[in-house]
Amino acid sequence: MKRAITLKLPKTISNKRVDSDNPPWSEEMLGPPTLKRGRGPQKAPTKVLTAIRLDADVIAFFRAHGPGYQTRINEVLRKSVAKDLTAGSRRRAKRAA
Repeated sequence: MKRAITLKLPKTISNKRVDSDNPPWSEEMLGPPTLKRGRGPQKAPTKVLTAIRLDADVIAFFRAHGPGYQTRINEVLRKSVAKDLTAGSRRRAKRAA
C-alpha cells in the first residue's frame, strides 16, 4: 500500500507581534557586510619559514616554560648572533692593532 505524503505548510510570521522596545534588525542598522580573512600584511619584518632539527631535550626545555617557545628560541639565537657580532668586531680591532 502506498503511503500518502503530506507536506506541512510553513508557519506564517504574521502571527508574531513586533515589540516596539526591541524592533527587528534592519539593513541600515546592520551596516555594510565586512569580510575579514587572514591576518593581513605583516607589520614587523617578514620571518622565513624553515625547518630546523633540534635535540628533544632542548625543545622540551623551551616548551616546559609555556606557549611562545618558538619566540623564545628565536630570542636566544638572536642574542647569540649579536654576541658573536660584537666579539667579531673586537677580534678585528685586535688584528688591526
